[in-house]
Amino acid sequence: MAGKVSTAADGFSAQERAAMKERAAELKAQARRARDADKAAADEADVLAKIAQMPPEDRSLAERVHAIVTQAAPGLAPKLYYGQPGYARDGKVLCFFRSGQMDKERYSTFGFSAQAGLDDDSGAWATSFALAGPTDAALEKLGALVKRAVR
Repeated sequence: MAGKVSTAADGFSAQERAAMKERAAELKAQARRARDADKAAADEADVLAKIAQMPPEDRSLAERVHAIVTQAAPGLAPKLYYGQPGYARDGKVLCFFRSGQMDKERYSTFGFSAQAGLDDDSGAWATSFALAGPTDAALEKLGALVKRAVR
């Protein structure tokens, strides 16, 4: 219907619809790059450009997280994931950063997908972590989790 205004009652918020549109654009760009020999460099450039667009506080945090992930798991390939930095193995995103300010949330998060090897014997484990002014010890723990996730 022309002129129809979408509301949250339609099932998705404006923010969720924007993230889905961004993801669709990412997938189209990836398909165009599939034949490109320098696809990995272009994907990383996209991630770094997205980080550069973040508000200053989240940008600083995202830069630290990017450095931690690339040091802890150099085999992971940076790529955009729903408009935010993600890190993939064999084309599948293993972990990702979400800017709290860009998502209009209280804090940024770092999460792991089902591909991450974080399973433990307890039957319950965390797959997402709040990053609200993390300490050096917290970021060190994040690096250890990334190393464990790629095993």
